[in-house]
Amino acid sequence: MTGKSPRSYTYADSGVDIAAGDALVDAIKPAAASTRRSGADAALGGFGALFDLKAAGYHDPILVSGTDGVGTKLKIAQAANKHDSIGIDLVAMCANDVLVQGAEPLFFLDYFATSRLSGPLAADVVTGIAEGCRQAGCALIGGETAEMPGMYSHGDYDLAGFVVGAAERGSLITGESIKAGDHLIGLASSGVHSNGYSLVRKLVADLALDYSAPAPFDGSRSLGEALLTPTKLYIKSCLPLARSGAIKGMAHITGGGLLENIPRCLPKGVRALVDASSWPFPAVFSWLQEAGHITPFELARTFNCGIGMVLVVAEYALDSTLEALRAANETAYAIGRIEPQKDGEARCRIYAHKSAWNSREGFDTDNKGIE
Repeated sequence: MTGKSPRSYTYADSGVDIAAGDALVDAIKPAAASTRRSGADAALGGFGALFDLKAAGYHDPILVSGTDGVGTKLKIAQAANKHDSIGIDLVAMCANDVLVQGAEPLFFLDYFATSRLSGPLAADVVTGIAEGCRQAGCALIGGETAEMPGMYSHGDYDLAGFVVGAAERGSLITGESIKAGDHLIGLASSGVHSNGYSLVRKLVADLALDYSAPAPFDGSRSLGEALLTPTKLYIKSCLPLARSGAIKGMAHITGGGLLENIPRCLPKGVRALVDASSWPFPAVFSWLQEAGHITPFELARTFNCGIGMVLVVAEYALDSTLEALRAANETAYAIGRIEPQKDGEARCRIYAHKSAWNSREGFDTDNKGIE
């Protein structure tokens, strides 16, 4: 003891502002309430969030859950100081994942962690999450805001999302009925979505580009704005088709690109044959390929390359499914077929004519596919 009056420590002295957290909860309540749906009232503040499956119309449901983040796309949001759409990405990465099994996303919870809470920044992020929930038709019923000084650098934050969906027993999409002769439908992506951003950021840094400057592939927007185009949600267009039984299998094209994700929905004994010249190659991927001298194979196992979701349908259902998707405002293409897989063949083969994917000689991934 020194004889001095002991200092009275507070949580705020250590960098955690409880009052700021309380103020954030109050500020985001309207955004959460805007996601209200049958089964949930989107109330915040309790220890646990409730959801009533019976009120949502389910009789014998199977629950399907998913969790994800948005990776280093967050670093671009922070560099560009644009935080109002990254929450849409967070919801999409989770909700699209449960959709591929035929499940309806029911409710969503988020985890927001930062070094020191900034109310306006956090409110922008959560407002984006609420917008993603509205697009997905699910309720934002809870979450966690963690202020952890010393864990993150000043201005940094991290996000994680958790979704729970449901499908009636017997209606799950398993891919078991997929067979040779079935067709592949590709749904256009909105851009890079939320994968491959470590490569994107390295390329931007090596080229000494400024996120506030016009995008090399889109002069109408800054590079930061263009790269922050939010991930597309496919629930409202695809869920009715999934429930109708028209879809045999689905693949959300995320990390691993086309090559690794399409085989995830296929049963043994078959493989996917994808014609890369069957859809337009978006400008952002042309720029990435040219600026980074990226091979078509590396593109196909890193990025979605313009296709954010792949559906597998029977031949007789191809035209009607394409028509239904386009009526639901999706940009959809017939991109390939399912064929028998022989010993040693890749589960997914992508081929293209010379005019596709900016490759002067075309390409064929058959010798570099995913087994």
